[in-house]
Amino acid sequence: MDTTHRKTCRRYNTPGHAHALTFSCLRREAFLSRDGSRQWLIEGIDRARDKLLFHLWAYVIMPEHAHVLVWPTGSEYDISAILNSIKQSVSKRALIHVHRHAPAFLPRMEDRQPNGDVHYRFWQRGGGYDRNVFEPVTVFEQIKYLHNNPDRCQLCAKAEDWIWSSAADYSGIRVGPLRIDRESLPVLGSS
Repeated sequence: MDTTHRKTCRRYNTPGHAHALTFSCLRREAFLSRDGSRQWLIEGIDRARDKLLFHLWAYVIMPEHAHVLVWPTGSEYDISAILNSIKQSVSKRALIHVHRHAPAFLPRMEDRQPNGDVHYRFWQRGGGYDRNVFEPVTVFEQIKYLHNNPDRCQLCAKAEDWIWSSAADYSGIRVGPLRIDRESLPVLGSS
């Protein structure tokens, strides 16, 4: 009898809600520590945004995980499909790259299933973290939290210095590698 307990992530596809999503690399390995893999994630987010119709309000790419704050624009959507679209794109590119250029890295991506099967993964199994966000003040708290990740982890002196984030966009310093959709942000003081 299998007594292992798998944590599940409940998702609520509520029109008008934003989603604070966090997804981690397998075993929290620093697979996102190189510009190439970060660029794969940037491109994956952009493709998913165009295909699945959501606005990107904020993001940060850390060495071992990523945070995005997205706002689906349709009256019906599937946040799991959005997350899967982003993650699968990166996984496919990473596996192709590793097979062609760095086969010695492959064991770091090995994930042995409980039934003994072996799969190669970029991302941690499971749904990651998903929080519905609908109050304007909470939206801006989430943005601040995302942006302060690199500073808290001592990757930079201040959040705006981390290029793999939308923090510099919000401070007016520069436009980051991903376009953000600030025009659809809620207005503070409204619900």
